[in-house]
Amino acid sequence: MKYWRLIIIGLAFVFLMYYYFVVYKDDQVDDDRQQTQQQQMTNQKQWETQTDEQQPVVVKATPVTLSKAEPIWKFTVSFTTHSGDLDQDPTKAVVLVDDSGNTFQPTAWEGPGPGGHHREGTLTFNAIQPSPKFIELKVKDVGGISERSFKWNLE
Repeated sequence: MKYWRLIIIGLAFVFLMYYYFVVYKDDQVDDDRQQTQQQQMTNQKQWETQTDEQQPVVVKATPVTLSKAEPIWKFTVSFTTHSGDLDQDPTKAVVLVDDSGNTFQPTAWEGPGPGGHHREGTLTFNAIQPSPKFIELKVKDVGGISERSFKWNLE
């Protein structure tokens, strides 16, 4: 009977050590991972959506990635109209212009094809190197408007 007390104390000690090294330490590692992920998300700049409401087509543009470390830059672009169809090819209607006036064509459009009253997708461009002070997304000849301009400062 005198060993039962030692056995119970020993088991309690083993259980506490198990809890500390397996459960508590894993929670700490998970917390550290979550903090790192949150810090990375905070470090990524949130870009403002800009809207051009000139009728008959409303155009919205939002940078998704414009990081110096990224090899490609992406923009979410949407076109909305209540009259006619949206038949323009975004890869031909949209260009990216840097602070030196250089023009860059998109490499891809990820979104619905021509037609309809609403189109939203992602335009992809090769990253501009070296990174300019600002960039301007220009949408040409959509809805009878010769040019719409959306500008973001990168510094």
